[in-house]
Amino acid sequence: METIINVMPKYEISIANRECLEELSRFVVEENYKHHSTNPPSKEKLESDIMTVYNEEKALYSDTSNIYIARYNHKMIGSIRVFKWDRKKELPIERMYGINPLKAIPHEEYAEYWHIGRFAIDSSIGISSVHLFKQLMIYAVTPIMKSKYGYMVAEVDAKLLKIVNELGIHTNNLGEPIYFLSSETIPVYANQKGITPFYLQYQRAYECA
Repeated sequence: METIINVMPKYEISIANRECLEELSRFVVEENYKHHSTNPPSKEKLESDIMTVYNEEKALYSDTSNIYIARYNHKMIGSIRVFKWDRKKELPIERMYGINPLKAIPHEEYAEYWHIGRFAIDSSIGISSVHLFKQLMIYAVTPIMKSKYGYMVAEVDAKLLKIVNELGIHTNNLGEPIYFLSSETIPVYANQKGITPFYLQYQRAYECA
């Protein structure tokens, strides 16, 4: 099920539930390979990676999950997912890097961690990727900014991380990069202070409907 929350001239943004997880997983994996791999994966490899992402998203999904999807003529062209960590489920940063955020991130006792992931954009539609990224990211960081002790945790493509920092989200690296879905991926976190410059600059222009 999807609920439209913002209608733009060329696309719509919806908030979705677990029913979209299979489509989301396929979109994210296919777009990652499209952008980062010069050699397309075999059909078996592609389907295996999609199933891995799908199973992980099913395990992580909770009542704090927010999945934002951009569609152009009903076709998915952008996505991002954020959820509040319950400190029990295994985060991707723990599984992939062996990093425990509770030990690796300096924090207040009552810190709330929000994991952001599954960001992808289909750049073939003719819509600015940076524009859509900023809008989707505003949706994703809004619950962090509204949390008294909110922290963002993410695993970010190295090229995208440069854009993130340039747009005003000041991140801190938590470990060495690894290659995931053909992309050099870096574990990072940011506190509210680090997110605030981006949020203040773009929140009004891309505010949630």
